[in-house]
Amino acid sequence: MNVPGFHTDQPDQLDQASRTGRSGGDVIRPHAEDAFAGELAALAAADDRPRPERWKLSPWAVATYLLGGVLPDGTVVTPKYIGPRRVVEVAVSTLATDRALLLLGVPGTAKTWLSEHLAAAVSGDSTLLVQGTAGTTEEAVRYGWDYARLLAHGPGREALVPGPVMRAMARGATVRVEELTRMPADVQDALITVLSEKTLPVPELGEEVQAVRGFNLVATANDRDRGVNELSGALRRRFNTVVLPLPATHADEVDIVARRVAQLGRSLDLPAVGDGTDEIRRVVTVFRELREGITADGRTRVKSPSGTLSTAEAISVVTGGLALAAHFGDGVLRAGDVAAGILGAVVRDPVADRAMWHEYLETVVRERDGWQDLYRACREVSS
Repeated sequence: MNVPGFHTDQPDQLDQASRTGRSGGDVIRPHAEDAFAGELAALAAADDRPRPERWKLSPWAVATYLLGGVLPDGTVVTPKYIGPRRVVEVAVSTLATDRALLLLGVPGTAKTWLSEHLAAAVSGDSTLLVQGTAGTTEEAVRYGWDYARLLAHGPGREALVPGPVMRAMARGATVRVEELTRMPADVQDALITVLSEKTLPVPELGEEVQAVRGFNLVATANDRDRGVNELSGALRRRFNTVVLPLPATHADEVDIVARRVAQLGRSLDLPAVGDGTDEIRRVVTVFRELREGITADGRTRVKSPSGTLSTAEAISVVTGGLALAAHFGDGVLRAGDVAAGILGAVVRDPVADRAMWHEYLETVVRERDGWQDLYRACREVSS
């Protein structure tokens, strides 16, 4: 039976309080449903396709929100994810079934970003979140207790503190579990009954919470964490796994970096700078060549560093460079603004990575036409 007091139609008081004022201008990073509220509203108005119960949009509209498009009324929906369309379609259709979704990929492949936007488009709320770490406890996945009330009155519904999973089950919403494989194995296994039976037992009360229609779970995992707390076979069978690839082409990665840097610049109120596309292209080129172990022309093999050099790290390097150019430069993004960021991203091992980086500078960057300014800037910060 359901635990009385868990309402499925409206967010609870804690949700209401946490959402108050979230869309204000002082928020550094608005949640997806707030940042793109206009697009979501336009999609809902134009969406005449069947919607699964308690979904804010149809699967078609969710995919359009993620991939971008132009609506009949002329509203431009910006792409949130740049990658294979089929990946998004499989992810969305999975959430329309009773199977949970696992987004798997190397660091920086937009797993968290995609999970947030999926939850925002499906449920209108991306804040039901369990953050997986080595210290995540079973209470974070299931529920906790108000210990003052527990000591005063003993176990009771009033002392129960529902976690994000329990709240999502009761409301028929999407809950997110980030970095699932970072969580201890016994904590991971607390999800098995939730995903298989769609119930969450509360043995202290002799009751259970049953998931209502619309409930589902999106988890993310880094495939470089295999062997840390690898998923049990029983838990993995409860998920439909979608592997998120790295950007397929140089142009795709440049587009992703440029879009995210522009969004971050606006949210951080960075002073406007000149067009930084050329430097973005060079940062992406360096990262892709070192990541793939070969130059863009396919002629020279290069050693790869110990780090991942993901798209997310390229975004961080360029954003830091924009801040330098705006506050301490002439307002134009130049090689000197990104050199220190590239060094910090590439050289994680002070011995092996530094030797690899100097070899790349001397054999590739130094010899490339039009890259002398980047070579000098990188040598200056590397010395």
